Amino acid sequence: MSGHSKLKIQANQSVYDLIVIGGGAAGFFGAINLAEQKPGSHILILEKSTKLLTKVKVSGGGRCNVTHQCISPAELSQHYPRGQKQLKSVFHRFQATDTVTWFKKHGVEIKTEADGRMFPTTNNSQTIIDCFLELAKKYNIEIKLSSEVERIEKAANNFIVFTKEEYQTKNILVATGGYNKPENYEWLKNLGHEIINPIPSLFTFNNPEKQFAGLMGVAVQQAEVRIAGTKFSQQGAVLITHWGLSGPAVIKLSAWAAVYLHQNNYTFTALVNWTGKPEIEVRKHLTKLKQENSKKTIITSSQFTLPKRLWEALCIQAGVDEEKIWAEIPNKTINKLIELLYACPFAIKGKTTFKEEFVTCGGVSLADVDLSTMQSKKVPGLYFAGEALDVDGETGGFNFQSAWSTAWVAASHLVLEP
Repeated sequence: MSGHSKLKIQANQSVYDLIVIGGGAAGFFGAINLAEQKPGSHILILEKSTKLLTKVKVSGGGRCNVTHQCISPAELSQHYPRGQKQLKSVFHRFQATDTVTWFKKHGVEIKTEADGRMFPTTNNSQTIIDCFLELAKKYNIEIKLSSEVERIEKAANNFIVFTKEEYQTKNILVATGGYNKPENYEWLKNLGHEIINPIPSLFTFNNPEKQFAGLMGVAVQQAEVRIAGTKFSQQGAVLITHWGLSGPAVIKLSAWAAVYLHQNNYTFTALVNWTGKPEIEVRKHLTKLKQENSKKTIITSSQFTLPKRLWEALCIQAGVDEEKIWAEIPNKTINKLIELLYACPFAIKGKTTFKEEFVTCGGVSLADVDLSTMQSKKVPGLYFAGEALDVDGETGGFNFQSAWSTAWVAASHLVLEP
């Protein structure tokens, strides 16, 4: 360390109990829980940008999808493509019901929607932001914006955190998120941690051919999307957009297949089963129609509760003439229609970020972290929470839940520190 650094530190003898790196959901939750459980703690939050809690602001269309209604840690952990096994033990200590209780205790009522997603009853993410900011003020938690961490050094029993200024602290909680550049983790790598290459998760699929561009806005509730040549598939709602495919099934699939899709430069074939049924059932259904509804016009008799416009488009692609009745459809055409219903191919090239909810797959390897404390196995006094870790969940409140849980566990252990 330079003599200049020593002079600066001597001029400011203040040593923080905890410096939190990252002014997002996990960072604030960790700081507030330590302040509550250990009154008088001297805490500083460092945020590299000019804004706090940006993901909280945009989540759930500006309503903040706080968590998801899952009744057990085992069930909850099933929604994490990375960290599933390890998070189960974390969720046994702080799970979705604990999140709801915590917010209620702090004046924020949470409601559950039909699909299991949970939001503040105000339907406004600012409610969560205001809650955090008020608590930070109450507990005298310091906050510094535009303070990107360049490196960390260990000095005697403390850490020195280097930004455009220098700070001393007994402990550090790394709660940065949303990095998509490996170099942003360089200072953690320099401390001996393995960094799993950070790549995007939760995105929609771009289809340059736009074979269904005229059907923009059409949605099918119980479809299935598969990635050709793999075992990756998800069921749920699929939405046709002007750029390709979106909807819950697509977003979930992007999370589970994130590494594979990155390795293949986001160039692949997506197969959509619009019926959500096995191929044999689709074939049986159409064969029966040909026998029992032989005089009905094919294009005008939409099947499998599909939107009329989609059914018509699939029929036209299969080569069904506009006036054809079921009795007149040749086997070759019916086979093509079955294929389009069960495995409609979309040539995907590229992705689009899902709204503004960028999520990172990758980060600090879980092998380097003690999950019972969230403390680094390599550097005592260094803790991790949220997206800084190689943990990510499906859309629906799961990423926030892992942020709350890991931050709570870290804070609870920090309370025990002398």
